[in-house]
Amino acid sequence: MNAFNIIITILTIIGSLGIFLFGMILMSESLQKVAGIRMRRILSTITSNDFRGVMAGLSITGAIQSSSATTVMLISFVNAGLISLRRSFSLIMGANIGTTITAWIIVLLGFGQTFNITSIVLPLVALSLPLFFSGNNMQRSWAEFIIGFAILFMGLQFLKSNIPMVDESSMFVQHFKNLVHYGFLSVLLFVGIGFLLTIIFQSSSAVMALTFVLAVDGWISFDIAAAMVLGENLGTTITANIAALVANRSAKRSALFHVLFNFTGIIWALILFGFLTRAIDYFMVQTTGHSIANDPESIPFGLAIFHTGFNILNTILFLSLLPASERLLKKIIPGSKLKRREKFRLVHIGSSYLSTSELSLIQAKKEIMVMASLIVKLFNLVPALMIEWDEPQYEKTYKKITKYERITDRIEKEISDYLTKVSESKLSHRGTEQVRTMLKIIDDMESIGDSCRKMATGIYLKNKEGIYFIQEIRDDLDHMFSLIQSALLVMSENVSKEKPDLAQASELENKINSLRDTLKTKSIESIKQGKYTHKTATVFTDLVHHCERIGDHVINVSEALSK
Repeated sequence: MNAFNIIITILTIIGSLGIFLFGMILMSESLQKVAGIRMRRILSTITSNDFRGVMAGLSITGAIQSSSATTVMLISFVNAGLISLRRSFSLIMGANIGTTITAWIIVLLGFGQTFNITSIVLPLVALSLPLFFSGNNMQRSWAEFIIGFAILFMGLQFLKSNIPMVDESSMFVQHFKNLVHYGFLSVLLFVGIGFLLTIIFQSSSAVMALTFVLAVDGWISFDIAAAMVLGENLGTTITANIAALVANRSAKRSALFHVLFNFTGIIWALILFGFLTRAIDYFMVQTTGHSIANDPESIPFGLAIFHTGFNILNTILFLSLLPASERLLKKIIPGSKLKRREKFRLVHIGSSYLSTSELSLIQAKKEIMVMASLIVKLFNLVPALMIEWDEPQYEKTYKKITKYERITDRIEKEISDYLTKVSESKLSHRGTEQVRTMLKIIDDMESIGDSCRKMATGIYLKNKEGIYFIQEIRDDLDHMFSLIQSALLVMSENVSKEKPDLAQASELENKINSLRDTLKTKSIESIKQGKYTHKTATVFTDLVHHCERIGDHVINVSEALSK
C-alpha cells in the first residue's frame, strides 16, 4: 500500500467515524428536545439518596446516548445551584454506567449475525420523513432521532467495511503489531491511545465503535482493546472539565470528581487487569463454548461486558468514598481563593460548552434572577444618596451606583450573547419563546439600571449647584421611592417563580402612575405659589419621571413572564 492509499484509507476511516458521530449527536439532541424539561425536573429534584442518583444518571444517559451531554448538563446545574456538589457525584457515576448502553446497542444491532440493523436504515429514514416535515415540533424531534439512529449505523457499517484487512506481510502491520508485544507497557500505551482518540473525537462511543472494528478485524487483541476502553472512559471526562473552566468552584469540583472517579477506576482495573480479562474469557467459554482468543466475532460482546462491569464495580467502590471525595475536592479547589474572582461576574453561565439547547435556558434564568436582585440593590442606593450628608460616604455611594450600573450593562450583554448562542441551536417552539422573553426581560432590567444612574447624576448635580429640596418634596419622593422599591421586589420575586404575581405588579404600577400625575400637578401649583424655583421643580420632576420609567420597565418584566 503506497502513501497515497494510506492517506485515503485514514481519511475514509475518519469520515466514517464522523458519520457515526453525527448520527450520535443528532440522536442525543433530538431526545433532549423531546424529554429535556422532564430531565431537568428529574435532576433538579433528586435529593433522596445516592442509589437513586446513580439510577437517574444511568437512565438519562441511556436515554440521550451521551454521557458528555449528561455530565455537562450536570456541571451547568451545579453551577446554577440546582444540584448540590454531593448529589452530582452519584449522578456522574450513573452517567458512566449509562454510557455503556451504547456499546450494547452496537454489539446487539451493529455486529449481530442473525439480524443486522444496517439493512433497514434506509427504510427507517423513509418512514421518518413524513414526521420530519410535520409542523409538530415533537414529531419532528422524533424524526430527527430516527434519522440520527439510522446515520449512526450507516457510519458503523462504513467503518466496518473500510478498515483494511490485516496483511501480515505488510511493514505497517508489522510495526503496528510490535506495539502489542511489550506486555504491560503495551496495555498502558493503548490506554493512552484510547484517551487521546476520545479527546480528539469528543465521543467515547465513536472511539468504542472503532475499537470494536479493530479488534474484530484482528488489528488488536481483546486485552489491548480492553485497555483502549479504559482510556476512552478517562477521555470522556475532558468535555465536562472544559465546560467547568469558567464555572463556579462547585461546578469545577464536580467536573474534577468525574476525573477522580474514572482515574481511580483505571488504577485498580490496571492492577487487576489480567484477572479481569481472564474472568471475561472464562465467562465467554462457559456461555458460548468459545474462547475470545479463538473467536474474534465475540470480542465486542466481551468488551461490552468489560465496559459495563468496570463502571458498575467502580461505582460500588466509590459509593462509600463519596464523603471523603467531597472533602478532598474542597481541599484541591478551596473556596476562599475563588470568591474574589467570582464577585462581579456571571456565576451561572459563561461556558463555551452549552449543556443542551433546551436545558441551557435554565442557566440563563438563574443569571437573570441574580441580575434582578442586583437591580434591587442598585435602586436602593438612590434614596440613600438623597439623604447622605457625609461627603466621603456620599462620594462612595455615588461611585457604587455607577459601578453597579456598569455591572448590569455587562451582565445584560453577556446573557444576551449567551442566549444568542443558544438560539443558534435547534430549539423547540417553547424554547424559542423563552429566549425572546428572556431577551426582553434583560433589556428592561438594563434600562432600569440606566434610569438609576441618571437619577444619581441628577441628585449629584443638584447638590453641586446647591439646589435645596424642601421637606414636602422629600416626603413626596420618599413615597415614590417606596412604591418603586415594592415594585422591584415583586419583579425580583416574579423572576424566580414559575407563575408570576401579575395582579400585585399591576396594582403597584397603577399606584406609581397615579402618584406621578399627582406630583406633576402639585409641582406646577407649588411653582405658582412660590414654594420653590423652576430649577428645583425641574430636578424634582426629572426624578419623578425616571421613577415612573422604572415602573414601566418593572411591569414589562412581570407581563413578559406571565405570557
